[in-house]
Amino acid sequence: MNPFTTPSKIIITCNSRLSPFLLEELTAMGIVPEQIFSSGVELRGTMTDCIRLNLMLRCASQVLYSLKSFPANRPEDVYQQVVAYPWQNLIASNGYLSVTSTVYHFTVNNNLFVNVKVKDAIADRIRREMGERPDSGPGLDHTVIHLYWKEEQAEIFIDTAGHSLSRHGYRKIPGEAPMLEGLASAVVMATRWDGTTPFVNPMCGSSTIAIEAILIATNRYPGLVHTNYSFMHVLGYEKESYAAEMEKLKGMVKEIPGLTVLATDNREDAIHISRINAAAAGVDHLLKLEVCDFTETEIPPAPGVICFNPPYGERMGDTAALENTYSQLGDFMKTKCQGYMGYIFTGNLDLAKKIGLKAKRRIEFYNAKLDCRLLEYELYQGTRREPKTDVIDTPAE
Repeated sequence: MNPFTTPSKIIITCNSRLSPFLLEELTAMGIVPEQIFSSGVELRGTMTDCIRLNLMLRCASQVLYSLKSFPANRPEDVYQQVVAYPWQNLIASNGYLSVTSTVYHFTVNNNLFVNVKVKDAIADRIRREMGERPDSGPGLDHTVIHLYWKEEQAEIFIDTAGHSLSRHGYRKIPGEAPMLEGLASAVVMATRWDGTTPFVNPMCGSSTIAIEAILIATNRYPGLVHTNYSFMHVLGYEKESYAAEMEKLKGMVKEIPGLTVLATDNREDAIHISRINAAAAGVDHLLKLEVCDFTETEIPPAPGVICFNPPYGERMGDTAALENTYSQLGDFMKTKCQGYMGYIFTGNLDLAKKIGLKAKRRIEFYNAKLDCRLLEYELYQGTRREPKTDVIDTPAE
């Protein structure tokens, strides 16, 4: 079986609560998943299809191509099933492989034990057939095999991505309390920014949100920066397929005359980091950066989108000290951002009460393990009676 030409089950994973945005991306690509989960989707295709998915998806984590499913009640069952697979057709005997796993089985209290079982089975099979075995280790830069084992059923996949796709590859310096690029993409998508009006990101940190906004608006996909994937190290991979997809990506980039994306921060080091990251993403010429307090940010004429990701009081700063900051956020949006749509991403809902504005939507996210909300505010010009209740926008589980 050549996985690059043979259709099979494909599981695309994402961080919890991002599946609605992953689905939005797939729909734009003309792909209809067979199933949707809280942390991913299932569809059918070849590993050649996986090349396109890896290059284009912003919100995904892994793209898993299924090789084999089987019953398993103990680790030895996994070994026997895996060693029976013709791995010599997929992995070079002088290559390198790593194994990851997701296991929910009462016989396993350490996934590393199962990873070793899978790795040994693959190496034993290749050595038996080829006379030598590939190297192995924790690195995800070459062929990555993933085991999913829940209760009495297991499935073995090629993780065609390798390193998580939620890291888009341009962020050379993360800065303080960074937001993963995949999450930042979903936040921009949740704002429903049209890509032509101004996008303002005060308190920008390393400017991940602002950079992702530019990448989305100009059709610059992660594959233009992220250059190494696990699928490249599987036997049968043809560089021509990858080169063809890359040419398509380059042809999709569009320039938007007058595009205004502004990021500000009161720390010079944050703006320095932002400039480095924007250059690595190829959008430094499109991102306007300024060192100033958020209250001094000059807001372009409305309409537009303003998006904050202030400290939460969890990993840095003190909650009490941040109460005044959140109050100032509300005052600033109310007085300086009329005609804009305002967004505040926070993991502290008690602090959010200090904003003093009524949220139109509360969109659920996780940032790492923190339960977060993206609060949406319609910043009317003039006065308007506020609705009596919030509209809660909760992605389907």
